Amino acid sequence: MSTQSPAPIADAKLNRKVLGITIGAALGGFLFGFDSSVINGAVDSISGVFDLSEGVTGFVVASALLGCAVGAWFAGGIANRFGRIRVMVISAILFLISAIGSGFAFAVWDLMLWRIVGGLAIGAASVIAPAYIAEVAPAKYRGRLGSLQQMAIVLGIFAALLSDQLFAEGAGGADNEFWLGIEAWRWMFLACVVPALVYGLAALKLPESPRYLVFRNRKDEAAEVLRKYSGESNVDHRIAEIERSIGHDENQSVRDLRGKRFGLMPIVWIGILLSVFQQFVGINVIFYYSTSLWQSVGFDESQAFLTSTITSITNIVFTIVAIIFVDRIGRRLLLLIGSSGMFVSLLAMAIAFSTATVDADGNAALDGAWGGIALGGANLFTAFFAATWGPVVWVLLGEMFPNKIRAVALAVAAAAQWLANWTITMTFPVFADIGLTFAYGFYAAMALLSLFFVIFKVPETKGMELEDMDGVEIHRGKFVKIEGGEEKVIS
Repeated sequence: MSTQSPAPIADAKLNRKVLGITIGAALGGFLFGFDSSVINGAVDSISGVFDLSEGVTGFVVASALLGCAVGAWFAGGIANRFGRIRVMVISAILFLISAIGSGFAFAVWDLMLWRIVGGLAIGAASVIAPAYIAEVAPAKYRGRLGSLQQMAIVLGIFAALLSDQLFAEGAGGADNEFWLGIEAWRWMFLACVVPALVYGLAALKLPESPRYLVFRNRKDEAAEVLRKYSGESNVDHRIAEIERSIGHDENQSVRDLRGKRFGLMPIVWIGILLSVFQQFVGINVIFYYSTSLWQSVGFDESQAFLTSTITSITNIVFTIVAIIFVDRIGRRLLLLIGSSGMFVSLLAMAIAFSTATVDADGNAALDGAWGGIALGGANLFTAFFAATWGPVVWVLLGEMFPNKIRAVALAVAAAAQWLANWTITMTFPVFADIGLTFAYGFYAAMALLSLFFVIFKVPETKGMELEDMDGVEIHRGKFVKIEGGEEKVIS
C-alpha cells in the first residue's frame, strides 16, 4: 500500500469524491424526512376516510415511529455483520414497499402496518447514514459533511410538504380524486416511490466504509477507499490506528455498552440524552401536525399548507448556517446557542396561544397580532433548531463513540430518539386538549433543561479523529484520558 502524499490537484478531486459519496449516503436522510412528514397533508383525510377518533389518529401518525425505533435498534448489529451499504439497500427496499402499501391502504390497520414498515427503513437509515459519513469523512470536514445528513432530512421534509400541497391543490382538496381516479392523499404516499428507487440505486454505487473493511480484514479495499475518497496520505498508519481501536468481536451488542453508572457507559448516556432532548423540544409537532395546527387557529387548508411549507424552507435555510459554522466554532457552542434561542421562541408561542379564543365547536382562533407572533415564534424556533440541534446531534452521534462500539451505540441512541419522537407525537393531542400554552410551555422547559445539559455534560469533538475516541472518558463535560494516574484533557 502506497503512502505517498497525493498531488495538490488530486486533493481537489478527492474532496469532490468524498462529497459525492456523502451526498449518496445522505439520500437516506431525504427519505427519512420525506416518509416521516408526508403524512402531514394526509392526516385529516385519513381521519375522515376511516372515521377515526383523535386518539386513533394520533396513533396512526405515530405508528411509523415505533418501526423507526425497532429499525434503529437492529441497524447497528446488521451493519457490523453485513456492511453499511447492504443496510442502505435494505432500507431503500422497505421504503419502496411502504410507499406502495400506504398509498393503496384499505383499512386503518393496513395503513399502520405499512407505516411501520416504512418506520423500519427510516430507523435504519437514521443510524447508517451518520455512521457511514463519519467513517469516510476527513476529520477537518466531518462536521460539515455530517451536517449534510440533516440537510437531506429537511429537504425531504420540504419535498413532502410541497408535494402534499401540490396534490391537494391539484385535486381541489386532499380528499378528492386525482390521477387515475386515486385520491390525492394516496398520491402523497405513492410519491415516495421515486426517491426510494433513487436511494437504492445510489447506495449500490457507494464504496463500503473503510472501518468496516478493516474489521473484515479487507485492508487493501480499505486502503483504496481511504486514499481515493478520504484523501488519506498515510493509509498504512491510518489502517493501523483503525485496527487498534476497532476490536475484532463479530458479535458486538448492547452488552459492550455496559458501564458502572446506571448500567451504561457515560458516553452512551450522553448520546441517549442528546437524542431525547432533540425530540422533547417538540420540533416534530411542527412537521407532523403543522397543517392541522394552523387550521385550528384560523387558516384555511391552502393557507395552512403554505404556512407549513414556509416553515420547512426556514428549516432548509438555517441548516446551511449549521454547515457553515459547525467546523468553525464547534458543536458545543452551536448547541448552547440553539437551546437558548429555542427556549425564547417556544416561550413566545406559549404566551401567544394563551390569548386564543375557543368557539362552541372547540376551534381556537388567535386575534390581532398574536397570530403573527405565534407564526413568527414557530419559524424562529425552527431556525434555531435547524442551525443547531437538528444537524449537530447527528454529527455528534456519528463521531463521539469509539470505533469498537460506534454502530451499536449509535443504534441505541437513535432508538431512544425515535421513542422520544413517538412520545412527543402521541402526547401532543393530549397536550393540545389541555391547552397549546401548556404544550409549548412544556417544550420550552425542555429547551431550558437542554441548555444546562450541554453546559455540564456534552464534550467538544471538533477536529478529533475517530480513533482518538478510543480509551477516552468524560469528566465534567470534557474528553479525558487517564495517563499515569492523571487525567489528561483532550477536548
